[in-house]
Amino acid sequence: MEKPLLDWLQKPDVFSVNKLAAHSDHKYYVSQADYKDENNSLKQSLNGTWRFVYAKNYRLLPEKFYTEDFDFEGLDFIQVPGHFQTQGYDQIHYTNTAYSWDGKDELRPPYVNMEDNPVGVYFKKFEVNESLAGKPIRISFQGVETAFYFWVNGKFAGYAEDAFTPSEFDLTEFLQEGENTIAVEVFKHSSASWIEDQDMWRFTGIFRDVYLYALPSAHINDLRIGQDLINGFKDGKLEIDADIIGDLDGVSVDIKLLDKNGKAVFEDFKLSDTEFVLETEVKDVLAWSAEEPNLYTLELGLVKDGTLIEIVSQKLGFRHFELSGGIMKLNGKRIIFKGVNRHEFDARRGHAVTEEDMLWDIKFMKQHNINAVRTSHYPNQTRWYELCDEYGLYMIDETNLESHGSWQKLGQLEPSWNVPGSLLEWQENVLDRANSMYQRDKNHPAVLIWSCGNESYAGEDILAMADFFRATDPSRIVHYEGVFWNRDFEQISDMESRMYAKPAEIEEYLKSNPKKPYISCEYMHAMGNSVGGMHLYTELEDKYDQYQGGFIWDFVDQAIYKKDNYGNDVLGYGGDFDDRQSDYEFSGDGIVFANRKASPKAQEVKFLYSNIKLLIKDGTVTVRNQNLFVSTKNTYFVAHVKLDGKEIWSKRFDWDVPAGKEESFKEVFPAFTKAGEYTYEVTQHLGQKTLWADAGYELTFGQEVKQIEAEEVRLGGSLTVVHGDVNIGVKGDNFQILFSIAEGGLSSYKYEGIEYITRTPKTSFWRAMTDNDRGSKHGFERGMWLSAGLYQQHVDMKLEENEDSVTVAFIHQLPLPGDIKHTVSYTVYPDGTVEVHLSYPGYEGLPSLPAYSYDMKLKKQYNKVKFYGMGPEENYWDRKHGAKLGIYETTAQDNLTPYLVPQEAGNRTGVRWMEVTDQSGHGLKVSAVSRAFEASVLPYSQYQLEDAKHQEELSNPQYTWLRVFAGQMGVGGDDSWGAPVHEEFWLKADQPLDLTFAIKAI
Repeated sequence: MEKPLLDWLQKPDVFSVNKLAAHSDHKYYVSQADYKDENNSLKQSLNGTWRFVYAKNYRLLPEKFYTEDFDFEGLDFIQVPGHFQTQGYDQIHYTNTAYSWDGKDELRPPYVNMEDNPVGVYFKKFEVNESLAGKPIRISFQGVETAFYFWVNGKFAGYAEDAFTPSEFDLTEFLQEGENTIAVEVFKHSSASWIEDQDMWRFTGIFRDVYLYALPSAHINDLRIGQDLINGFKDGKLEIDADIIGDLDGVSVDIKLLDKNGKAVFEDFKLSDTEFVLETEVKDVLAWSAEEPNLYTLELGLVKDGTLIEIVSQKLGFRHFELSGGIMKLNGKRIIFKGVNRHEFDARRGHAVTEEDMLWDIKFMKQHNINAVRTSHYPNQTRWYELCDEYGLYMIDETNLESHGSWQKLGQLEPSWNVPGSLLEWQENVLDRANSMYQRDKNHPAVLIWSCGNESYAGEDILAMADFFRATDPSRIVHYEGVFWNRDFEQISDMESRMYAKPAEIEEYLKSNPKKPYISCEYMHAMGNSVGGMHLYTELEDKYDQYQGGFIWDFVDQAIYKKDNYGNDVLGYGGDFDDRQSDYEFSGDGIVFANRKASPKAQEVKFLYSNIKLLIKDGTVTVRNQNLFVSTKNTYFVAHVKLDGKEIWSKRFDWDVPAGKEESFKEVFPAFTKAGEYTYEVTQHLGQKTLWADAGYELTFGQEVKQIEAEEVRLGGSLTVVHGDVNIGVKGDNFQILFSIAEGGLSSYKYEGIEYITRTPKTSFWRAMTDNDRGSKHGFERGMWLSAGLYQQHVDMKLEENEDSVTVAFIHQLPLPGDIKHTVSYTVYPDGTVEVHLSYPGYEGLPSLPAYSYDMKLKKQYNKVKFYGMGPEENYWDRKHGAKLGIYETTAQDNLTPYLVPQEAGNRTGVRWMEVTDQSGHGLKVSAVSRAFEASVLPYSQYQLEDAKHQEELSNPQYTWLRVFAGQMGVGGDDSWGAPVHEEFWLKADQPLDLTFAIKAI
């Protein structure tokens, strides 16, 4: 067949032609030298530079490009792995649920518009390596989006869909001696596009490895390894089921199971057959878990006449996962998934991630106490599974299936034309996807749960997938969140899995005596400044046995580098590439930024996900070890005492607390009597270097703060009050202050000849809206507070002169319905200290306040920041559990968290004092008086942040903005499209707000 049928692209029951059966991803070698070097000499990579031609539809391609004599030498170049879109072809496009053609073509499954279906053809010449010559040869496409045909030496060789599992073909009959040519025609849209509607950038192309591999005379084609625990989880049960092909006459199988030190713990020798089966027990094994990922190596050697033909190596881990009594258990213990969802994504390469990316990701996860990952929403590269086995991460392995736009429109359930549903023409297709994932990934101990896909409603087809998983693999259980939307198919999922359920909704389920355990397969939508209120979820872990954790959405911001108007690399989101329709910045919801730098949200995740809880009370330290299997013996603890933020004492302790136990240690800290604020702190650290962090790495911490009061001392001195017609002046030694009656506030603060005021500071009731604020229509409900700060007017002033102080109070009226007023008063002391008191009395009938703050516009050079408060990263009322009380330094620019869309950022809670200075150390110090406050220092005002849609839209900073808050509402994070901040973290308008703090030049 020279030219296959194009209508395969629109037939859901045609998803592969000539494709080989899926099989395990085990590694094989043909010599001990190969094995030692981990180099398969029978494997030949075709990665690298290919020739390429792109067209907007198939009609515009060169004629007979697939023939052997087609000359492609003058065509463009393209890199494999890679996408069309990241290499200058086609439209870069991001959409969430809506199909990419929505509003352009009136289509229904399985049809696509062939006239608007971008296509690219890859061409490559190659010679088969000598080590492969004369043997059966296959080609493996590890990942191609979305559908492809290919030809070898002018002959049609195969067709495949399913972008995220391997497609392999036998090329033996197509190859020739000397030079060979391959042409791969890749279409952007096919019937597969209807069930690959994931929330992600819509890429096309050969984005994973392509390689040839040859088969030795006898070859283990497929390998299934049962790796269970028996006899009270002490011994291992090993089952080996190998499909062996080739010339098996006289071939035997040498079996070795090696521990981590290379010592054989089991050996056997069998004559080969086409299906080799072995079952045995291995005594006293070390169990596998994320806490202790103990791996063994299975070696299967095919030997004939004393000569090694092939050796197969496969890592395995003995572990037992079950659903027992309505609870998921690993090795007999109730498991808590402290998880995250992870797209394969790189800001330059899209889905074509590298091993370097994967190593960074998994180390970050382990460093932040993440123990589980869901492969949202497709099988990942096989290397990721190997790393999860080795480093220790539990996995939900998700089938490449999502048809969100076919049943939910603008958030409303409308499944009238849902696919796959119960449509028979789709069933074989989705079963093949489930099987392809299972066969490749079945031997990885990290995989605990099979997922039938994401957001595809429900029906007989997905039920058939669940039945397949259960029948084929009883060692794991099945996940599918979609039954929440269609309870007629409740039996699909072994667990109650929900997305973005609120804590109260989860509790309602858990109190109902449910049959199934609960997880949130997606929760804590980490879009922009988010992850507020996460503790409300993690607190459920100790209250309900059937609450078994969740997976944060998601790991890394999906944003792509582009050039701005000045040629600079900037991160773009949906719509920035003229892609319409688009869901714009909705892909920016990671706890890691797109450039793989941690966001401040990760600070909270790390603390709340820790299995070790450190509680300090009156000098006693309680270590609560919530690990299931490991004690704290491989870690150490350091107790610290800080006085007013400065460390004055520390001591190391080696506390060995068994898994699942709690122990208290008394008299850990010495006694102190000096007045001041004491922070009693304990940190936990790695005792030895691991794969993912160096020895000494801090895992978690606990703190207790106590105060020994001191007598307040005021410095003496005199003040002079100047009663002007427009200004009130106050003078003292080395300072001069003006209060403007016209401006209604502090208009000049000059200390030792330096002026620190640029313009009278104003109060504000607003913050630059976060993504969550916008999603919950915060602006519509609370927009009056924006204008309240901008357009308030002062209506009265009061002056009070005392012997050692002068107080000037300004009363401001807000442009709101009714007589709404608040007061800002200033008290000046002889040493130049100015106490500022904000007072909002509370009024009925108004929406809650976003914030109540005092905003100072300082000169740009005052951009160095040092503070004693909660840090080091930004934190908020509902996201401060992971913050530590201490003294920290930053700059105004570094304090601006680079969210994709500029928004409220850089806040610190629990601030005792904050210094904002220039390079020489001159500046202002703001200190707490009645209580600690919240504060931020940024190079832009909240109004500038509110107006910008990208970081690069913020102009060169001209000022430094210091904001001191009497209060700010939480940031929320239940979801980003309607969930408000939890009410306990609101600033309610009918309740008073006040704060007193001191300003002094330094």
